Amino acid sequence: MLDPRSEIYPTIEYRPVQPSDLEALEKIHLALFPIRYEREFFLNVVSGNGIVSWGAVDTSRSDDRRDEIIGFVTTRMIAAKDSEIEDLFRYNSPRKDLTLVYILTLGVVDGYRNLGIASSLVREVVKYAASVSNCRGVYLHVISYNQPAISFYKKMLFKLVRRLPMFYYIRGQHYDSNLFVYYVNGGRSPCSPLEIVTSFVVDFRAFVKMLVAKFWSKEDHCNPRWARCQESNILLATQSNKRMISGDNTRCHV
Repeated sequence: MLDPRSEIYPTIEYRPVQPSDLEALEKIHLALFPIRYEREFFLNVVSGNGIVSWGAVDTSRSDDRRDEIIGFVTTRMIAAKDSEIEDLFRYNSPRKDLTLVYILTLGVVDGYRNLGIASSLVREVVKYAASVSNCRGVYLHVISYNQPAISFYKKMLFKLVRRLPMFYYIRGQHYDSNLFVYYVNGGRSPCSPLEIVTSFVVDFRAFVKMLVAKFWSKEDHCNPRWARCQESNILLATQSNKRMISGDNTRCHV
């Protein structure tokens, strides 16, 4: 285990979790999480059976434990339509095959914390999600009382999109869950009410300007004396159309 007082930083490398990690993976999960995971879960992780995972190892160790994992992240690819946040993606994409990466567990052993290992593991997940063309985000649940984890994901630019009451049931007690999302490949959350109103106002003003421009254009056709003004109105109509396009583009891209 790393001595926190040491000024020598370890050399951390990241690799896929492998069958030889089974015992260490079970031990760390037992130490870190209040939830007990079944043996089948760990077997699926180390065999890659429906689960994609990464481990962190300290290659600067001089003993035979240099390849023993000291941190990990486990994930699963799921269809967006089967997730709790399917409604967040339904409105902005006609595709039916959208997927999401769900973070199952993330942990680092005590002696290696505050070294950026968890952040690097999450970046591996985001990079993987971004490499899948139909994937739109990485998401996860955080129990409501885990303030360090909540602060960590906010720092990693995950968006808190939902609070689920009584999501967890641990040792006879219910706990709420915070649901975080990191969007990739153009995925985005619905606009806030303020952004929706702002977008509507911008579009409405552009529409009014377009109607005014068309009205003056008709008046110009009826009266040749306003030919010079007609040219100005044509320019106004063109600018109005550009404003309408801009109005669409100003809608939130969170």
